[in-house]
Amino acid sequence: MPVRSASRRAPGDPEGMADHSNAGDRADDEGQPRPEQPGGNYTGAVYGSLLAASVVAGTATFGPFPRVGLVLLLLVTGLVFWAAHVYARLVGDLASYRHLTWAMVRRVARDEWPIVQAAASPAVAVAVSPLLGLGLAGTAWFALSVAVAEQIGWASTAAIRAGASLRLVVISGAVNLVLGLIIVVAKAQLH
Repeated sequence: MPVRSASRRAPGDPEGMADHSNAGDRADDEGQPRPEQPGGNYTGAVYGSLLAASVVAGTATFGPFPRVGLVLLLLVTGLVFWAAHVYARLVGDLASYRHLTWAMVRRVARDEWPIVQAAASPAVAVAVSPLLGLGLAGTAWFALSVAVAEQIGWASTAAIRAGASLRLVVISGAVNLVLGLIIVVAKAQLH
């Protein structure tokens, strides 16, 4: 579940679930208005990319996975984890659950949608792999590479958009590269 910092929460909104559609409505811990953060929240995109890489790596234990099956597995897994994240955020705090509105459900669903979007690129990689002349093993490695590259890209973009120093952008990319390489090593070992 994405972690919401206290500064993203409105007073009386312990889970950060209030609809913050207007930048002027945002407040810091003291209730002072603060400007909209540029670029949004990339937590779901980074998480979804890591999830997609894990799905591709996990299929290695079953031998070659048919392309259509892998595309469906990526998309369905993204959708299931998206729904789980939406549910967890909505009911994780009983106070929010008691005051649940359709606007809140839509906002949380929209906020978590990058989990599904992150599964799309590796799924497309699998779908186009025959056009590149890749066999099933090559397809899996291609999709895994796309997912890891996407994960590094989202994490680096988030750091840049947050105004992080070059050092922190590089560290963010490196941490995500290491996480991706752990999945690559796991895939190689499982295969």
